[in-house]
Amino acid sequence: MEPGLVGPGPYRATRLWNEIIELFRAGMPLRKHRCRFKSYERCFKASEAVDCLHELLGSNQNFGPEVTRNQTVKLLKKFLKNHVIEDIKGRWGKEDFQDDGHLYRFPPSSPLKPYPKKTSCGKEVIKFPDWNEPKAGTSQEHIPVKSVAMNSEMWYKRHSIAIGEVPACKLVFRRELTQANIEEIWKSMTLSRLQKVLGLDSLDEVLDTKLVNSKHIVQNAYNVNKQGIVTLEDKSKELPHWILSAMKCLANWPSCSDLKQPTYSGFERDVFKTIVDYFGQMKEPLLTFHFFDVFVSVLGLLQKHSKAVEALQISCLLLPPENRKRLQLLVRMMARISFNKDLPPLSESVRTRTLMVQAFSRCILCSKDEMDLDELLAAKLVSFLMDNYQEILSVPSALKSSIEEHVVHLQRVQIKYAGADTDATFPPPSFCHQISTDEFEYQRATGSQEPLAALLEEIATNKEISVKDKKKKLKQFQKSYPEVYRVRFPTPETEAVLFPEKNKQKPPVLMWALKKPFQPFHRTRSFRM
Repeated sequence: MEPGLVGPGPYRATRLWNEIIELFRAGMPLRKHRCRFKSYERCFKASEAVDCLHELLGSNQNFGPEVTRNQTVKLLKKFLKNHVIEDIKGRWGKEDFQDDGHLYRFPPSSPLKPYPKKTSCGKEVIKFPDWNEPKAGTSQEHIPVKSVAMNSEMWYKRHSIAIGEVPACKLVFRRELTQANIEEIWKSMTLSRLQKVLGLDSLDEVLDTKLVNSKHIVQNAYNVNKQGIVTLEDKSKELPHWILSAMKCLANWPSCSDLKQPTYSGFERDVFKTIVDYFGQMKEPLLTFHFFDVFVSVLGLLQKHSKAVEALQISCLLLPPENRKRLQLLVRMMARISFNKDLPPLSESVRTRTLMVQAFSRCILCSKDEMDLDELLAAKLVSFLMDNYQEILSVPSALKSSIEEHVVHLQRVQIKYAGADTDATFPPPSFCHQISTDEFEYQRATGSQEPLAALLEEIATNKEISVKDKKKKLKQFQKSYPEVYRVRFPTPETEAVLFPEKNKQKPPVLMWALKKPFQPFHRTRSFRM
């Protein structure tokens, strides 16, 4: 069985678990072993299982070469607990697997995990104010329309009077957007973009959208300092000062300007242990239990670097602001420590980068139900976060710009033409009060007569069109706007001035043709000289 990339989608952790079991059963060599003067067929040593599974995980693109031998042993303990393997006497159910010479075997069938039947959260339909309807108690007939300065050419093009097309238009009034409206727009467009990047038909199976707080998204997008770190409105949720000092000490080692460094050996290890203990006692990971399935789904995109970065950018934007800030500070410290060659080793047996991943993976990502692949999945995600933290933990600029443009668009008053796909937008009036129908009709007439009169004059004086076309256009104008036409041409005589009659002279009659009747041609003989 060839290992394949398990892409984003629902129950990704369960799909990975089942795939690893099938690959392990297919790839683990089985042979005859002796134990206490007795032979056992088709079994394997514990150390052999660690070697095989470690190599399998390292070559699998869903996990990668950063999987450690210690993590492999922990996974085999879970295999023993879940009866994926059993000892040669058929015992299982405990996590007492060790990397030694004990003998184990596969049961007749290793149980694969069924896909859980997740209760459908239902697609949340975010309701916005109905922009096309005016507020109760008002009518569009009683709302004044502000006249717009417009030359005859613009009016001519818009109404297409010349070809007889005068489309009806409708002024669309917008309600003022409240802060709650803007927050819901941010939530809707952010989740829509996340769904598109993940390539899912719906987010229902990986996220309960009702648990997404729209206020958190807006705060994470706008309440940031010059370094891009979230600033909290509630200062009681800030990290303790002593933890911040400890994190700055290791992140900026050896230049700790705000600390009086002790000089004893092993000081940096004590500081690191203090930080690990603080984050380890948290009841919930920084990425929260609610978003576990979302982040696990993003792991399926890691081979598509730009998509994975964008998906993580958006996913981290959904976090509570205090969680996002702690994640920003922690991952930045982890990355700086990993690349700091001046910092003494924090462990005798483990590389600094591997130590960072092992120490903080669980406080960053884990599931509420203690899933069997939590540690491996968290390690994969944290490694990617450390390598790309500056991009991932910044506000996605493209998403922010598109949402802001959409909000501005919704705040405009629009003129919609029948059958038109686009709207002509104008700034909203500064005030609006109710007037009578007669006054509205008067404003409408006086506000539109000037450009119409200019358009009529342009048609009348245009010498580039033929007389026939000019008469046709004037007739169409008279039919559409009889009042304006009557002002310019009150009588038929004023209209006739445009088309002066030309005196047609008859050709002169040949008098000689009348006096002498037509005579037929007579052929004559020719004489040669």
